[in-house]
Amino acid sequence: MSQTREAPILRRRKNDLPHDIVLNILTRLPAKSVIRFRCVCKTWDSSITTPYFISTHLNNLAHDHDNGDGDGYIIHMPWRTRDTVNSSNRPVCTVAFDRTFDRISEVEIPFDFPSGRALIVGSCNGTRKFKRLPDSCLGKLGFVKLGFAYHSENNDYKVLRISSYPTVRPPMPDEIEVYSLSSDSWRRVGMSLRANVNNSFFFPAPLVSGAWHWISRVVEGEEERKVELIMSFDVNSEEFRMLRMPDGVMSIVRFQTRLASFKGKLAILTCGQSEQHGGCLCSIWVMREYGVLESWNKLFVVPFERLALCIGFTMYGSLLLRCSPSNNQAEKFVLVDTKTLHEKDLDIQQPSCVATFMESLALLDGANMVSY
Repeated sequence: MSQTREAPILRRRKNDLPHDIVLNILTRLPAKSVIRFRCVCKTWDSSITTPYFISTHLNNLAHDHDNGDGDGYIIHMPWRTRDTVNSSNRPVCTVAFDRTFDRISEVEIPFDFPSGRALIVGSCNGTRKFKRLPDSCLGKLGFVKLGFAYHSENNDYKVLRISSYPTVRPPMPDEIEVYSLSSDSWRRVGMSLRANVNNSFFFPAPLVSGAWHWISRVVEGEEERKVELIMSFDVNSEEFRMLRMPDGVMSIVRFQTRLASFKGKLAILTCGQSEQHGGCLCSIWVMREYGVLESWNKLFVVPFERLALCIGFTMYGSLLLRCSPSNNQAEKFVLVDTKTLHEKDLDIQQPSCVATFMESLALLDGANMVSY
């Protein structure tokens, strides 16, 4: 009795995984691995570069980070490039582990900055692509505060720019514009309130619950009293909202007040001098339920022997501080574990800007991009 034998090519096809299962597996792999798999075949390449695959891959990574299953990363770089060993005016970003700040790699920005100063506005779904944005639509800019975010409803990226004029008399209200990656242009956004950003210009506007946040001085009532409030601007709806700060913040003497994101929740960090400790106290409030004033909760206070400034939080929840020089002690940067209050001195030699970092396939095949 004779037996028919299948051709090897038919046996291989029967053993192959269905294409949708293969794509599901790929959406759960690191971004660098997925990019290499584009070379496997044209089918994989065309599938990996679709907006649906890119957004699914991003959502899977974000879900892992929220559940504590993935590694967290930090990206930081010095404010000035001319003070570094780098001979050019191109800043160098350092990618490090979130919990330890141990260096993973360094990336040189492929643009020259005549002023020698560059700041990280924010980090949102990083990839090895660069794009230079067009000029402002406002004309002349004042003191500028910036925010950067992903527009989930339209699969787009936006940049917020607030231009403030605190030294102009009579005072001018803030001017606000938004850049959209899909249109590659800026457009002005109107605000009915008379508001001015506070002095924390170098700190970007944190993104929490799909909205940018910054502290403004708003004119209220017939007496035109200036009140310090939190302003928010929703990325998707582009609507403004006012949020009250906790009473505890308003009642203390402080030399720094800034907003941050603490494990996905809106947080206020303050630093003030401490007569009892002889140094300063850094206090942290967190809004447990977004938009509810009564949910503000003071989490902890961190005492320091010398003056310190809060820079922000890592994804893990550690607090990054910059301690000023004192008593022949050099300036240093400290990472504080907010659970144990254990301090770790960091190998950062000069003032730096810091943001959380997560790899993704965003801007994979975007137009007018610079790759490295």
